[in-house]
Amino acid sequence: MSVYEHYRKEEHTFVDQVLEWKEIVIEQYRSKLTDFLDPRQQEIVLTVIGNDDEVHISFWGGHEQAERKRCILYPTYFELSYSDFEINVYELNYPHKFVQIEHRHLLGALMNVGLKREKFGDILTDGQRFQIVLAHEVADFVKWNVTSVGKAKVSLNDIQVEDLIQKEDNLTFTHIISSSLRLDTIIGEIYHLSRAKAKELVEGGYVRVNWKIIEDPSFSLQEKDTISVRGKGRTILYSNEGFTKKDKYRLIIGTPK
Repeated sequence: MSVYEHYRKEEHTFVDQVLEWKEIVIEQYRSKLTDFLDPRQQEIVLTVIGNDDEVHISFWGGHEQAERKRCILYPTYFELSYSDFEINVYELNYPHKFVQIEHRHLLGALMNVGLKREKFGDILTDGQRFQIVLAHEVADFVKWNVTSVGKAKVSLNDIQVEDLIQKEDNLTFTHIISSSLRLDTIIGEIYHLSRAKAKELVEGGYVRVNWKIIEDPSFSLQEKDTISVRGKGRTILYSNEGFTKKDKYRLIIGTPK
C-alpha cells in the first residue's frame, strides 16, 4: 500500500518533504527543525513518521494552545529542550488609546515586509494587546522592518513565552443538514448563503480548507477539515453523523468561541 493513499493529492508534495526530513535524521544522525506548520501539516507529520524507532518528533509553538507550531525530528539519543525550537516572541507597542488594530492588519503588515507565512506562528490578541510568535532566524528582520500596522506607528518589544496571551480554544457546536460534502454546499449551509454566492467566494480565492486556498467549489470535505472564509471566520467540520431519511448528510460544525 502506497503512503500517498492516506492523503489528498494536493498533500503529496508535503508528504515527500516529511519523508526527506526523516531521511536527514536517519542518514545524518542529526535533528531537523521545520518552519511553523499548520495543524493539518502537523497531523501529516505524525502519521507519516508514526511510531518510528529511529526518529522522534516534537512540536512547540511558544505556548500550550498554539495552533501553528515548529516541529523537531530527532534521533533517539537527542536531548530536547524548548530552546531547540528557536522561537522569539514580541508584543506590539502602539498608541492603543488613539487607534484600533485588528488581527488582519498585523498579518498584512508581516506579509508586506516579505515575510513568508511559515516563518511566524500564532498572532495572539486579547482585543487590545497583540503578540507575535516568530522563528528566531527572522525575528530581528521583523523587529526592524515592521514599523507600522494599518495607520498606526508601532514597535516590537521582546517578551518571554511565559507572558504570552492564553488562547481559549473552546468550540460551539451546531448541527447542519447538507445535500453533499461539496465545499460550496457546506459553506452555503454554514453561513446561510445561496449556492451561487458560496461558489463565487470559493472561485474568488476567499476560502481556505486546512489553511490552503481552495478554488474548486466541488472540493469534497472530510471530518476534521478546517474551513475559513475571509471576513466570516473559521469553522471545523467536526463530525459526520450519517444520513437522514432523505439521504442528506447530518453534520456537526464546531466554531471557536
